[in-house]
Amino acid sequence: METHGELHRAILNNIPDQAWLKDTESRYILVNDAFMAACGRTEADIIGSTPDKVWSSEWGRVYLATDRAVVASGVRRRYEESRPGADGAPRWFDTVKMPVRDAHGRIVGTVGISRDITDRKRSEMALLDSRAQLRQLSAYLQTVREAERTRLSRELHDELGQWLGGLRLGLNYLETQPDLPAADQSAQIQMLKALVDETIDAVHRIAADLRPAVLDELGLHAALEWLTESFAQRHGLPCELVMPEAVTACLDSECSTAIFRIVQESLTNASRHGQPTQVRVTLELRDGHCHVCISDDGRGMDPSRAGHGQRLGLMGMRERALMLGGAFDIESAPGQGTRIVVRIPARPATHASTIPATHDAGWPCV
Repeated sequence: METHGELHRAILNNIPDQAWLKDTESRYILVNDAFMAACGRTEADIIGSTPDKVWSSEWGRVYLATDRAVVASGVRRRYEESRPGADGAPRWFDTVKMPVRDAHGRIVGTVGISRDITDRKRSEMALLDSRAQLRQLSAYLQTVREAERTRLSRELHDELGQWLGGLRLGLNYLETQPDLPAADQSAQIQMLKALVDETIDAVHRIAADLRPAVLDELGLHAALEWLTESFAQRHGLPCELVMPEAVTACLDSECSTAIFRIVQESLTNASRHGQPTQVRVTLELRDGHCHVCISDDGRGMDPSRAGHGQRLGLMGMRERALMLGGAFDIESAPGQGTRIVVRIPARPATHASTIPATHDAGWPCV
């Protein structure tokens, strides 16, 4: 190397981060290739200029101020900054500025290094966002659990209480009328039997709403048939199920429960928010995965602007899929209906995986 300047330049260019050297008036003396690439200027444009001539006026003022602070205090400064990158998108940098002293200890300039930490910051922001979403989802699930308990309490009180109260009155009547004619006694007994049947039906219906027995006894195909038929009857909407029966054999209890709940939540969203005229549920095995699609011709939505409850419901479906190593996607736009697509790895049922008791824990029917 013929000069110290060439040596310094060679050193700076071996630093992958942006690096520069300035005098006490903030004029650039040396810059490396990474710095020139970041500001989009040549070395000739930069050397001898101050930051307000190299960067935008806004950032130039910031850099001049930090340079003066370092020169005045003689103390190293480190800070994070966000500024537009070459493509205009914001990028984050970890910047360090230090005073440069001569042999007598006098400050003769500043040296700086700025490292691009955009990927790290984006990861941190994604992690914070994920944590916030998990807190929202946890609060939402707790709200749903309480709503489910309230509904169950009301149905037990209103329906079972009514039937059981009728049974008690009927039995009390028979007890107080020992001389009741046989014909009247028989009619009273038949009425009590009818009340027993109504009570049994109410218990079956409430239990099915909590977790349909058909899912455990007959499998996913039968459970989805029951679900889509019940949906069609309840809302007066055509709800088509397209699913080869062979799909059931390729899914264990945990996968079947997740798919059932995702379809159930999708149908609930369609009826509450979509105003469709028809709904279609399809399942197929492809590439070692079960592909589930729930589509409707309703009013659609912008997924990014979904209401709070609807957004958290979608988040709950996504979490169900991700917990099983799957994927979740929603395709929708205002006036164009909604299409929910789920892909879950196929896991054939085994004896150990057919016990359903814990597979639905913590995930209420919403």
